[in-house]
Amino acid sequence: MINVTVANFEAEVIEASMHTPVLVDFWATWCGPCKVIGPILEKVEAEYGGRFKLVKIDSDQEQQLAAAFGIRSIPTCVLLIGGQPVDGFMGALPEGQIKAFLDKHLPSEDELAALAEADEAQQMLAQGGEGEAADPASALEKLARAVEQAPDNDDLRFELVRQCISHGLFEQAAGALAPALSRIPVPLRFDALAQWLNALEFVGTDPRGQWPLEKFDELIGQNKRDFETRFAKSRVLIAMGEWPAALEELLEIIMRDKKWDDEAPRKTYVGLLELMTPPKPKADPAAAGKSAGGIELAGKAAVAEDPQSQMVSQYRRKLSMALN
Repeated sequence: MINVTVANFEAEVIEASMHTPVLVDFWATWCGPCKVIGPILEKVEAEYGGRFKLVKIDSDQEQQLAAAFGIRSIPTCVLLIGGQPVDGFMGALPEGQIKAFLDKHLPSEDELAALAEADEAQQMLAQGGEGEAADPASALEKLARAVEQAPDNDDLRFELVRQCISHGLFEQAAGALAPALSRIPVPLRFDALAQWLNALEFVGTDPRGQWPLEKFDELIGQNKRDFETRFAKSRVLIAMGEWPAALEELLEIIMRDKKWDDEAPRKTYVGLLELMTPPKPKADPAAAGKSAGGIELAGKAAVAEDPQSQMVSQYRRKLSMALN
């Protein structure tokens, strides 16, 4: 438990929450319920063994912080993750309810172990430089174990499938992908992986997968509505890593026949855009701005769109125009 003031708020709350969830307890010396819940919170923090960090803010002494969080009564507890408030509660709740509140948001011990395993795997995959792992087999085994420990963690499953596809392990990728594809609706990013995997498997099993691009172009030149050839070409381009060119070919089909082959071109197009979209940057305390709950924590800075994001936005607009 740490006492927080304006002076150390940035380091002990905002920055700390980037790595570990932080529970902020707003209290005052005159508050009877605060004296009841305080020891309970400290006991729970010790029992949870580092799964969250507890800090206390005296709302009388630190009125600026209390106002920033919109505190109207005490005790009030606010949970921050990634620099942002995600939930909170008021009043001196019993221990069981406090634990239930925390368990809704905190990773379990198994998930923490899985995340540690995944971090090791990521470090191994990065050791070789230029995307080549020093020992990809061992790293992928670690990722697979992480998914077994935390099967509901979509981030870990996505990374495992992505890495398996990147290393040409299509059977393992399909196996790891199957649980996500069985969900209704299928999450977009897993459908995107399925589209990528389908293209790579097509190139390895269909004779057209070995055609030079000129052969596709010759056939398309003879018949602009030869959608089978266009779609096959798009899959070859996907396998080659020429994703913008694949998007252009898919767009040609969509503009001529939006419903062709149960909208397979549109689904593939959307999947590629999902895979091409850069991951969201981790929350920056300096640009946190106003939280979803309306708490003003810092000034919001304008963020310039990077070239990759600009390209994705451009292709999203092209799709929208083709569908309208």
